[in-house]
Amino acid sequence: MQHTISVMVENEFGVLSRVASLFSGRGFNIDSLSVAPTNEEGLSRMTIVTRGDDKVLEQINKQLNKLIDVLKVIDFTDGSGIEREMALIKVTAEDESRAEVLRIVDIFRAKIIDVTPKSYTIEATGNPLKIDAILDLLRPLGLKELVRTGSVTIGRGAKGWKG
Repeated sequence: MQHTISVMVENEFGVLSRVASLFSGRGFNIDSLSVAPTNEEGLSRMTIVTRGDDKVLEQINKQLNKLIDVLKVIDFTDGSGIEREMALIKVTAEDESRAEVLRIVDIFRAKIIDVTPKSYTIEATGNPLKIDAILDLLRPLGLKELVRTGSVTIGRGAKGWKG
């Protein structure tokens, strides 16, 4: 089962390394990792997507909470968070496929952010399933390059750092 965990940490040297080491040292894989400063000075937020059963998740949460620089861990696996990801997608855009690419971009409310005579670069934002869906439609048209940010998640309503 896939789990999305949000971790508030002190923005200190080596924190990312310690968190990554915790996962690798116990044989847990990180599917996606996103880290950035928050609105509170000196704090950063990590969004980690991993896989495992509930027992594995419980062990991860306990181990994360033992790290000195970790202030709070929130599990958003229950759907209580809003999850988004961004992808930059470069596709072949020959004369015969340009109109189809534009239709797909419009359907997914994505944006064309660069145009060359042979390609389009698309920016798509949404939940990871939406990103997977647009990629499935663009792949047969000639996917040239892909960059994904990984998930970021924020709590709905009162669920969050202070709720």
